[in-house]
Amino acid sequence: MAYWLIKSEGSCYSIDDLVHDKRTTWTGIRNFQARNYMRDGMKVGELTFFYHSSGTSKDPSGIYGIAKIVDAAHVDETALDPKDEHYDPKAANYQNEPLWVAVDVEFVKKFPQPILLADLKKDKALSKMLVLQRGQRLSVMPVEKGEWERVMEKINML
Repeated sequence: MAYWLIKSEGSCYSIDDLVHDKRTTWTGIRNFQARNYMRDGMKVGELTFFYHSSGTSKDPSGIYGIAKIVDAAHVDETALDPKDEHYDPKAANYQNEPLWVAVDVEFVKKFPQPILLADLKKDKALSKMLVLQRGQRLSVMPVEKGEWERVMEKINML
C-alpha cells in the first residue's frame, strides 16, 4: 500500500468540511506531477494525510487528519465547466484520456490536534518528507511508509 498527502487551504476546504461531507471529489488539481500521482499512483483503499496549507495563526499549516481513497482517478469535471474557477478550456480537447483527473476521498480520522509544519520540520526522521522540502508546492504527493509511521507515532503521543 502507498501513502499520500493531500493539501488544501483550510479556508477553502478543511478537515472539518470533510468531516461534515464524509466524502468528496478532490478536484481542481492543475499541476501535471500531482495529476500523475492521482492518475498513476493512487489506488482505492490507500490512506492520505489531510494537510492544511497557507496557514494562519488561527489555522496553522500542518497535518489535521486522515482520509482514504475511495474512487480511482476519473475526469475532473471542474476542468470542463466554464463557470467553475478551475475551468481549463484545453481540457475539452482530451476526449480519450482526460487532461485533468480527480479522485474521491472519504473521511477517516481527525487528529485531536494537528501536527504542525513547525513540528514536522523539527523531526529529523521526517527531514526527507516531500511536504518539508524547500519549494515543494504540490497539492498531492506520496509519503514514504516510514514517514507515515513516524507521523502516526507523533499522533499517538498526543
